[in-house]
Amino acid sequence: MRLARFLGYRLLLAIPVVLGIVVLNFFLIHLAPGDAASVLAGESGAASPEYMEQLRHKFGLDQPLATQFGVYLLNMLHLDLGYSFRNDSPVGSLIVDRLWPTGLLMLTAFAAALLIGTLLGLVAATGRNSWRDAVISLVSLVAYATPGFWLGLMMIVVFAIRLGWLPTSGYDTVGADNEGWDEVWDVGRHLVMPAVALALFYLAVYARVMRASVLEQVGMDYVTTARAKGQTEARVMTGHVLRNALLPVVTMAGVQAGNLIGGSIVVETVFGWPGVGTLAFNALQSRDLNLLLGIFFVSACLVVVINLAVDLVYVCLDPRLEL
Repeated sequence: MRLARFLGYRLLLAIPVVLGIVVLNFFLIHLAPGDAASVLAGESGAASPEYMEQLRHKFGLDQPLATQFGVYLLNMLHLDLGYSFRNDSPVGSLIVDRLWPTGLLMLTAFAAALLIGTLLGLVAATGRNSWRDAVISLVSLVAYATPGFWLGLMMIVVFAIRLGWLPTSGYDTVGADNEGWDEVWDVGRHLVMPAVALALFYLAVYARVMRASVLEQVGMDYVTTARAKGQTEARVMTGHVLRNALLPVVTMAGVQAGNLIGGSIVVETVFGWPGVGTLAFNALQSRDLNLLLGIFFVSACLVVVINLAVDLVYVCLDPRLEL
């Protein structure tokens, strides 16, 4: 009952947050020059004033901005994300079709970064000032400073072009018509490089945060008491230090969820990954404002859900926190 009340309260708080994001995104996007009508008219080679006016009337772009916002807000209240005139398809269906590839990429990168980064941070902290601490700190620093798009391009050159171990781009092999485990293996091979390029930066962040958090917890009085009671070092680390040290890492993971979504746009574009990021990039190029607004809205909802999950994980890690 307390859990249901907590979830209901947090969802109520999320409503004004999402509404504020919807309003802000709408007006910020409409400040940018150009629209879908100008792009389509330019592509057709018939950019006459009459044709431009006809397209703007068809798309509703000739209406005052306040009227456009009212129509958009009313559609959002009915969970209608609008229509993509550039793709001649509802925005909702376009986003749903791309959610699975993006979700697979994000979850893989997030899980790898969190698990490996936490483990590396723990290893570095338990061997403070040793060679493994120095190596992990150096690798984390290099990974933190390496741009994801540059790393992606270098991996394509080395592992795809030079060595031929992995495919250069895409979600699966075009025309392969694989099924079952063959399809899983094919998608997995295409997933390796995008996931690594997206995860490496966050892996470095989690490793550094975990190392600092463990070193902080080791100096606490409760750790000294546990050791004085005769508990083994492994028991002290797993039963006491690790649980409390994970709290800052979980916080960082929740905060960076939005950054992970944004980073996937660059990575998906580099690797030709058919996800929401590539869809957003194409929508930006074609000035497909309805599609961009739909993607931003879905991304905002995902961030809200992830932060709600982080709060629940907090309660599991630290029972002293009350719902």
